[in-house]
Amino acid sequence: MGRIFEKRKESIFKTAAQKSKLYSKYGKQLYMAAKNGVADPEANPTLRNLVERAKRDNVANHVIEKAIQKAAGTGGEDFQAARYEGFGPGGSLLILECLTDNSTRTISDIRSCFYKTGSKLAANGSVVMSFDHLAVLSFNGDDEEKVIEAMFAADVAVEEVECEDGTVTIFAPPVEFYKAKTALLEAFPGLELEIQEIRFLPQASKILSGEDLALFERLLGMLNDCDDVQEIYHNIALPS
Repeated sequence: MGRIFEKRKESIFKTAAQKSKLYSKYGKQLYMAAKNGVADPEANPTLRNLVERAKRDNVANHVIEKAIQKAAGTGGEDFQAARYEGFGPGGSLLILECLTDNSTRTISDIRSCFYKTGSKLAANGSVVMSFDHLAVLSFNGDDEEKVIEAMFAADVAVEEVECEDGTVTIFAPPVEFYKAKTALLEAFPGLELEIQEIRFLPQASKILSGEDLALFERLLGMLNDCDDVQEIYHNIALPS
């Protein structure tokens, strides 16, 4: 079988590991959304949005259903949301959103990632102030005026509407997410949203090169391997 088989085998295992990480991530998020609200996507907008995102990311239906069913029962894991901030290589800034049932394990894993890359954790609030927390809705289109009219008619407090390269993107305060999404779907029946999420966006981006870039990419890889880390936000413009 030789080297070709070994490369294929490595690719298979890598894909399986990525899929396992993705399933674990969505499993926790779906569980928390259902546990903190109701275990019915139709009556729980947060859960409905997560189910839609999971399906777009090709998460298997049984993974989605199992997480929701678990939340509908009694007992189960007691996950808590946690946010960590840090300074990475080359002056990079990072925000980590986590779900954990053991905060001691989580902070230990994260601290190890930062230590091994010459980075350091920061006090809460010291990094997040350099980011904007926004709802982001994006879709293929070019009718910016109709989008603005729809937002105005629905009384949505939009921060900004961008239209570039055939893509329209709406930025709004997080509390306006569902109102903005509903207004869009009513104004554009059958619309498919490419992005629909609430996230941290850096107020300014930074470019790294050489050793700093290599260390930063290593840090990202290590953090992505931490099961409790759900989202990583940073201010680095990575090479495509």
